[in-house]
Amino acid sequence: MLDLPRLPMLSEVQVVAQQGQPVHMPPSRVAFASFIGTAIEWYDFFLFGAAATLVFNTQFFPTLTPAAGTLAAFATFGVAFVARPIGGMVFGHFGDRLGRKTMLVLSLILMGAGTVAIGLLPTYQQIGVAAPLLLALARLVQGFAVGGEWGGAVLMAVEHAPKRKRAFYGSWPQAGVPAGLVLSSSAFLAVQQLPEDQLLSWGWRIPFLASIVLVAVGVYVRLQIVESPDFREVRESRTVSTFPLGELFRVARRPLLVGIFTQAGPNIPFYIVSVFVLSYGPRVVGVSRNVILACLIVACLLDLATVPLVATVADRIGRRKMLLIGAVYMAAIAFPFFWLLDSGNTAAILLAMVLIVTIGHAVTYSAVAGFLSEMFDARLRYTGVSTAYQVGGMITSGPAPFAAAALFAAFAGSWAIALYIVVACLVTFLALLAAPAPVYRASDDAKATTASAAG
Repeated sequence: MLDLPRLPMLSEVQVVAQQGQPVHMPPSRVAFASFIGTAIEWYDFFLFGAAATLVFNTQFFPTLTPAAGTLAAFATFGVAFVARPIGGMVFGHFGDRLGRKTMLVLSLILMGAGTVAIGLLPTYQQIGVAAPLLLALARLVQGFAVGGEWGGAVLMAVEHAPKRKRAFYGSWPQAGVPAGLVLSSSAFLAVQQLPEDQLLSWGWRIPFLASIVLVAVGVYVRLQIVESPDFREVRESRTVSTFPLGELFRVARRPLLVGIFTQAGPNIPFYIVSVFVLSYGPRVVGVSRNVILACLIVACLLDLATVPLVATVADRIGRRKMLLIGAVYMAAIAFPFFWLLDSGNTAAILLAMVLIVTIGHAVTYSAVAGFLSEMFDARLRYTGVSTAYQVGGMITSGPAPFAAAALFAAFAGSWAIALYIVVACLVTFLALLAAPAPVYRASDDAKATTASAAG
């Protein structure tokens, strides 16, 4: 009889999986793969935000005034947030029916295709009004892809993790957000050193086209991991949902609503800082874009360390408690952030970025993956966390840069934007108070023992 485990063309993981035996991987390896893929996807996603502020207003909306062109570019940026919930629901449906791993690879490829397409687009001067329409279409593809990415990435990390380390391992793909922002900001900081005519003619395209290399790396890394143990358990018990979204609306409306409104506190400040401030700094404060980008990059680099650190504390004191503390903190620093930013002093701007990105983003966001994952049963979890996160993103993240610009134009002061952040944090705080008890699986203790031994 053929001894399959000794065949050189099959890995141990492949053979064990084919024999139908449980497959376990160290949670750190799975979390790292989730981090790499998520960082690449958010690099692609955030590139658009930087370009919307620095380039797209002149290349795709040249017939508008500078202020109106910036608003139009921000509106195009927000188009992706309309597609994100659709992507979350579609990828969630198939992720709960077919598995997490396949959907993660597909979302990464789709995101890369949308990003490279933007880098190849002709401008308004070349094809007229078709240019901004094609830009919006490519942005919709990006939104659809990232809508399916986040839920799968955090579930692969969380579902391989022991119960008492869910926030920690779930924070690894969360750290992919600042990592992607660092990569995209660094890419645009580099091309901004080109002469302006070269930047506007071809230089801005380089970061978008470079995505094809990063996506290839991410796909390779993700193909090396195995399917989530929670999904394998659902599949083996023959309890796979036939229509996860419909069942979600029937049996999990409360956690879904809580998950949606929990996103206001972390998302609105983050997108104001990472998108709106790139325009606000040079135009209102009089600080160069290079200074704003450099301070943002430093704050995000530090955020890569504070996200898992805060998540470790959240595993000890409770995921919900940490998010409640985070909402209070972010509301408290909203006004000081703009006081520091409006000073125009480089050191003060760096401190402002550290307060709201390095610390604020960590305490409001790092535990979100573990918190949301525990509110939904495994058979509906991909659909549940994706729908909650992406619908929350659509109504909080997408409008944030546009709303901030509109508030400043209407009230001629940054205090209105700071108040906007405070209200967002209040919404999150109240949603967290209404959160249901976490859903635990009977297999948690066994999985914790196995994962700890493997890790």
